[in-house]
Amino acid sequence: MRVLITGATGFIGRALVPRLQRDGHSIVAWVRNESRARSLLGADVDLVPAMRGHAALVDALAGADAVVNLAGEALIGKRWTPERRRVLAESRVGVTTDLVRAIAAATPRPRVLVSGSAVGWYGDRGDELLTETSKPGGDFLAHLCRDWENAARAADVSDVRVVLLRTGVVLGRNGGALAQMLPPFKLGAGGPIGNGRQYLPWIHLHDLVSAVAVIIADERYRGPVNGVAPEEATSRTFAAALGRALHRPAILPTPAFALRALFGEAATVLLASQRVAPAVLTGLGFTFAFPTLDAALADIVGGGSIAIGPRTPAGPQARNSTAENGAAAETAARYELRTTTVVDAPLAETFAFFSRAENLGLITPAAMQFSLTRAAQPITQGAQMEYRMRVGPATIRWRSRIAVWEPGRRFVDVQEVGPYRVWWHEHAFRADGARTVMEDRVLYAPPLGALGRIANRLFVVPALTSIFKYRGDVIRLRFGAA
Repeated sequence: MRVLITGATGFIGRALVPRLQRDGHSIVAWVRNESRARSLLGADVDLVPAMRGHAALVDALAGADAVVNLAGEALIGKRWTPERRRVLAESRVGVTTDLVRAIAAATPRPRVLVSGSAVGWYGDRGDELLTETSKPGGDFLAHLCRDWENAARAADVSDVRVVLLRTGVVLGRNGGALAQMLPPFKLGAGGPIGNGRQYLPWIHLHDLVSAVAVIIADERYRGPVNGVAPEEATSRTFAAALGRALHRPAILPTPAFALRALFGEAATVLLASQRVAPAVLTGLGFTFAFPTLDAALADIVGGGSIAIGPRTPAGPQARNSTAENGAAAETAARYELRTTTVVDAPLAETFAFFSRAENLGLITPAAMQFSLTRAAQPITQGAQMEYRMRVGPATIRWRSRIAVWEPGRRFVDVQEVGPYRVWWHEHAFRADGARTVMEDRVLYAPPLGALGRIANRLFVVPALTSIFKYRGDVIRLRFGAA
């Protein structure tokens, strides 16, 4: 299918794109910032800038088989002032209304619209078991979700199958709710929110995007679908599970009055209780990869095998490659990173994906604000790439050069301008039947001279671990778990 996505550069959208590509779908993204979207979504996504207006959207929809609507400003983080309520409504109800009007004007029309919603539709319901047939709540968020869903339901009159995806707390690496939760929990200062008894419906990011992939293809799905995992959790049991995953205590509560003082009515997102069951997903046989909270958190907090330690002696290939760069990385590098990934795709496809500079942003955490500024095409030995990225509080410029280029076997990039004193990265590939084994080896030396050892332990190792684990997540989404 050809799938048009709104909100493709968001936390869920960036995971959905490679997941749908794995099933062979082609992707069109309706975006506000074309250059940022290209950096984040990779080379194989067609972009339709929103600034081109209604007619361009209609044209894009006429060529689409399915639409996934994920647009919407973050609900938490700011007080719900009248202006903020207007922004929340416009980014959901307004965008969805415009999208449905464009669908009605398209010829031919997409066959299915999967439109985002939230479990906030149910309001604060204590320990009442909630399914897709339960009545809506009566607070601001419930009314917002109801208006949002009604705007999407209008596509029904255009003979479009409409699915309303009511998501819970989406758990994933480098974004979403866990991005705010992890820092205090890692310090042993985390715990339940409020009294801890409120139900907190959750779902692993990979399960959510897999559900979307199933929904667009399976015509049995229609109307509301709860995007939550089957295992129930309260705020207290969630905090305990996250503490177990991190091997940290998780007993310090965040008082409800403090959240209300900070966020006002917006604190209801954190304090409301919604005991939501995925009745439609389970009833139609959807298989959750992460049905339990412990499994989900273990995958997100752990996941991947990245070894970083003092440099070990390298073989002649490394010496030859670094010599071509005119730098003695073999002797100057202080540390070494190694990781092996089994990719569920043939060698030619895997090498082609990882050797395209445009895909670097797709496999880089969004918080790093990666932006490719220049790259030689096609990539060959000696080609240079320039990009910008955020490292901590600073935006840095990086220029690398391809020192070794052996198509289908390996390539090596070396830093010419950037934050490291030495950076030498070998990407090696070998076939394993229909799969590919990809081995990364990085030799590097951090900046700051004698302080580099401290910087490496406190900042560099955690950052590199996060980057390579995120890349592993994208590989699983794009090619499947091997």
